[in-house]
Amino acid sequence: MTLSYVISGFAVGALVGLTGVGGGSLMTPLLTLLFGVSPTVAVGTDLAFASTTKAAGTLAHRVRGTVRWEVVRHLCMGALPAAVLATLGLKYFGALDSQIAHIIRYSIAGSVLLTVIALLFRGRMQAWVIAHPEKQLQGAKLAIATILVGALLGTLVTISSIGAGAVGATILVLLYPRLSPAEIAGTDIAYAVPLTAIAAFGHWWLGSIDWELLMTLLLGSVPGITIGSLAAKAMPEKFLRGLLATTLTGVAAKMVF
Repeated sequence: MTLSYVISGFAVGALVGLTGVGGGSLMTPLLTLLFGVSPTVAVGTDLAFASTTKAAGTLAHRVRGTVRWEVVRHLCMGALPAAVLATLGLKYFGALDSQIAHIIRYSIAGSVLLTVIALLFRGRMQAWVIAHPEKQLQGAKLAIATILVGALLGTLVTISSIGAGAVGATILVLLYPRLSPAEIAGTDIAYAVPLTAIAAFGHWWLGSIDWELLMTLLLGSVPGITIGSLAAKAMPEKFLRGLLATTLTGVAAKMVF
């Protein structure tokens, strides 16, 4: 079983390196469907995994100057309190309870579908926003919208471990269409570090992190994401994203039915 986890970590890491899509939308359903891990434990373990890997990514983006810290601050103003409240909600209702696990399973499926939408339509949505500058928010309205988006993502990530990657980046593109792709990626990763850390700490408090499983996943994912990142330029992006969207749609359907 340990070897299977290492191989799974490698496969997910490679796909993340190739496509840029967050590992949560891949790893959490994989643990739940293929290995029969409890949805709550899968979410908690993946959050601990994400907080480690995103911290390294933020350092790289900070060195390159591709993090918009004022946007990160507004996102965190919404996301961090929401993560704490969601954790308390899981504690109150019983995070490891079978009924709550069932609800989390559905939330994972819904988050995966949001990731599919983000994968398929991000470019078109960005083009529409740029073509209609009168629809773009400015000033205080933009700051409030960013805080509210942070709260939504904080709740989603704490419950399902999915949302801080493709979904968060797509919403940032719609709110800040003039940011470069590198700034979108850097800002999205930077705010996700404290969010996933707080959410992971909450799941540790709830007792829903499998540390042995986490270590074996990291053994595979670190070389996987390195190889995937190096091979990304040689693979057609549209083909990869289409394949990933199709796979994730099937995963979401399997989790629901």
